Amino acid sequence: MEISKIMKKKIEELISKGKRIDERDLKEYRNLEIRTKISAKAEGSAWVKLGDTEVIAGVKMDAIEPFRDSPDEGVLAVAAELSPLSSDRFESGPPGIQAIELARIIDRGIRNSEFIDMKKLCIKEKEKVWSVSLDIYPINDSGSLIDAAFIASVVALKEAFIPEYKDDEVQYGELSNKKLPLREMPINTTVYKIDNKFVLDPLTEEEDAANTRLSFTITYPSEVINAMQKTGQELTEEEILEMESIALKEGKKLHAKVLSLIK
Repeated sequence: MEISKIMKKKIEELISKGKRIDERDLKEYRNLEIRTKISAKAEGSAWVKLGDTEVIAGVKMDAIEPFRDSPDEGVLAVAAELSPLSSDRFESGPPGIQAIELARIIDRGIRNSEFIDMKKLCIKEKEKVWSVSLDIYPINDSGSLIDAAFIASVVALKEAFIPEYKDDEVQYGELSNKKLPLREMPINTTVYKIDNKFVLDPLTEEEDAANTRLSFTITYPSEVINAMQKTGQELTEEEILEMESIALKEGKKLHAKVLSLIK
């Protein structure tokens, strides 16, 4: 959204001095809260609050025919719904470009990291596999929605149980004792460039003042970068490497924080 010149200048002046509107350090995340099992109907669900940004993610599963090019692998589908309930910047109706981009960043990060072992979702090769539908619903967007939504997504997946499957039918409402087959958990860290400084977990106003953002999906503890997504102005090689270094270091702390909150 367009930001006033006065507000943009104020934010840039603060950032140049290493300060923020809410007095945080440039690379400091806001307080993180996580709750799980918030939906009685979902196979897995999570509520995440990062500062004042709130997101709910839910997992639903079904048994379907596999795709022809992957007859022994499960299916992942990610969707995000950005409604006016969460921000006056969003409109009702079909998914807009922001919702599509959010879903794609999370889908690509989960898929490229191989967080879900898709082959273990095969029920019978060429006939039936489990499909995993991940739905993301922001409740309030107060900045850093990508990172908050990614956390909600991976936590919901970690909390998900596979439904009972008997006589070639999914027994909805009956969960087995089998969790989703998961590998190392990825986390998404988005680095924003405001003027010539790099910032993490921006408020909405800071997002509006940013020149560029670069999202990194990283798996820990292996520290493998699985996906990147850039929006905004061009970056130099040196800037990209610095943003990568920040994401690797601070993402590790965020990853540890998430794990500590869901144990």
